[in-house]
Amino acid sequence: MKVGRIAAASTVGTLLEYYDFAVYNSLAALVFSVVFFPAHDPLTGVVLSLSTFAVGYLARPLGGVVFGRLGDTRGRRFVLTSTLVVMGAATVLIGLLPTYERAGIAAPLALVALRFVQGAALGGEWAGAVLLSFEHGPADARGLHAAWAQMGPALGTLLATACLAGITLLVSAAEFQAWGWRIPFLVSVAVAGFGLWIRRRVEETPIFAAVQARRSTVRAPIGAVLKNHWRRLLLAGGSRIGPDVLYSLLATFTLTYLTTVLHQARSAALLAVTIGGVVHAGTVVWCGRLSDRFGRRPVYAVGVLCAIIWAFVYFRLLDSLQPVAIVLAVASGFFIHALMYGPQAAFIVEQFPSRVRYAGASLAYTWVGVIGGGPAPLAFAALWRSYRSTWPLSLYLAGALCATAIVLLVARETAHRPLED
Repeated sequence: MKVGRIAAASTVGTLLEYYDFAVYNSLAALVFSVVFFPAHDPLTGVVLSLSTFAVGYLARPLGGVVFGRLGDTRGRRFVLTSTLVVMGAATVLIGLLPTYERAGIAAPLALVALRFVQGAALGGEWAGAVLLSFEHGPADARGLHAAWAQMGPALGTLLATACLAGITLLVSAAEFQAWGWRIPFLVSVAVAGFGLWIRRRVEETPIFAAVQARRSTVRAPIGAVLKNHWRRLLLAGGSRIGPDVLYSLLATFTLTYLTTVLHQARSAALLAVTIGGVVHAGTVVWCGRLSDRFGRRPVYAVGVLCAIIWAFVYFRLLDSLQPVAIVLAVASGFFIHALMYGPQAAFIVEQFPSRVRYAGASLAYTWVGVIGGGPAPLAFAALWRSYRSTWPLSLYLAGALCATAIVLLVARETAHRPLED
């Protein structure tokens, strides 16, 4: 099977998932505080709208459990088609929701419900997208092939911010708040359609096909992971804490900080994040390839160390209000994130044997979101509101990165080991 087709099938799902998530997260920071959560204090409205961001993360473990089991019993391809349909439908429905002004409390309640569905779909999508390319790839390039799915979030965030930036340039602020915010949600149906088309043309992975041929699938893979591989589950999930919090800062809270605190133009803030997305998309696969050569842990550790230092420089650059400094701050942050995110997929899935790899990777990917990336934007906003200083924000990020550093110290290197059956 052609490598390009496998890479596209792996990438397109996470692209759609993170496009949808990035659109939602950006609009939660920019307009949802008014459209769905009107309040006299603008920052209070932002905090309420960002709380719905966390709902998506809370739903991920449920999606990881449901789709993780199906991935190890029905197959990777079956689950990847299902999650794409669910995510696409939920996103289009968000674009059709009435506002608080028209529907009252029913509007934000429906928004939260659809956000929950989005989160559950993403909780089942990630592991399958990684395994689709990972289990088709050669043993000496597992980091590279796993990283194709990791490029999807970068491309999805890039597409989302570019779309939002284009709309803000074409319509007035009043039009954007009235109806322009709906457009990015509605156009996602095109990405979902392409994803379904490409994934239907990809065969089941040879590793899972071999498991099925031997009739060695596990009837209760979730239970098997929790009973037999709980230590690996903790390590795999813990590796995500620091990168998750960093990504939430870059992709979500940065927009809030630039527009609400520093009073920068919305288009300028979106442009900075868009440029950062270009850097991220252009480096994440390369960082995955580096981990094939030097190992997952060394490349990951370099990213963690750089991120801890960067955490105390970032807001100084933003506060300068210089456009070049702002772009440099965001772009460098996305590159540092790629140093961790590139090796991350292979590092996580290599922790688990083939029979429970989907379930193990799904659980590892999703449970940490409840304590890591999910509450991070809300925590950043609340810390700023309480202290009116960025030092607590930097310390919060540094603490999350230190947790990941501890995981890397105690975890085994997986890059050059044969996969477990």
